[in-house]
Amino acid sequence: MGYLIGVTGLWAFSFSLIGVYLSGQVDSYFAVLVRIVLATLLFLPFLRPRRLPGGQKLALMGIGAIQLGLMYIFFYQSFLLLSVPEVLLFTIFTPLYVTLLDDALARRFSPFYLVTAAIAVLGAAVIRYDGVDGGFWLGFLVVQGANLCFAFGQVAYRHLAPRLPEDLPRHGAFGWFYLGALALVVLAFLLFGNAERLPTTPLHWGVLAWLGLVASGLGYFLWNQGATRVDAGALAIMNNALVPAGLLVNLLIWNREADLSRLALGGAIIVASLLVNEWWVRRRSLVVRA
Repeated sequence: MGYLIGVTGLWAFSFSLIGVYLSGQVDSYFAVLVRIVLATLLFLPFLRPRRLPGGQKLALMGIGAIQLGLMYIFFYQSFLLLSVPEVLLFTIFTPLYVTLLDDALARRFSPFYLVTAAIAVLGAAVIRYDGVDGGFWLGFLVVQGANLCFAFGQVAYRHLAPRLPEDLPRHGAFGWFYLGALALVVLAFLLFGNAERLPTTPLHWGVLAWLGLVASGLGYFLWNQGATRVDAGALAIMNNALVPAGLLVNLLIWNREADLSRLALGGAIIVASLLVNEWWVRRRSLVVRA
């Protein structure tokens, strides 16, 4: 859980950094490409190609292509259609995708996880729901594409990780994750990128460096490691902890208006869903032992 909480703090800045400094100024495909190139370079020195079977290499590359590459393509496009708070609002459905996909891969159905995830969605909605109209639906669908990619990637890695070689450190295999994402975004930039809207200021490059090395590089590695150490319900709920964290950063640093009472109430509901989930997991483990 510590990994997930720490990465939530890191990623809380990403929404505002993209929305304030990059969206509409730097080509979104190029921004995604730079982020993933930097993340790949960070892990490339640790790669041990001969110690991982070919099938697992391809699996990690596929997960990275979806969770990071395709997700970022959707994610950056959403900032051209929506404001930062609106993007945050539309991410609240991610916990539901996490629980449903985890159950699908495990060939089971855990209704309680779905309930706790729904409580977390309610908490996020309390924070950010101000009403939307038809003009937002395209943005909504784009964000849902990002949500599904992110949910699939973390659940898929959660199921793959136990099958990786025990004697291979996880950072020694994770470079394949970024190589898969890199292959996809290079193709996307060549097909759809705009070479006339590249970064023009040191601030642009500085933001991209932070997002690439820290948010993408360290962030996705630590998040996926955390995903393997908690149950599906806790993982789903932590996906919505980004909503209050991201809004708090947006409020404190960029002085965007936010309703503090709703922020507190929604945050309390998300925390309550996590506590209910933890109670249920412990109760279930006691019943199994008995």
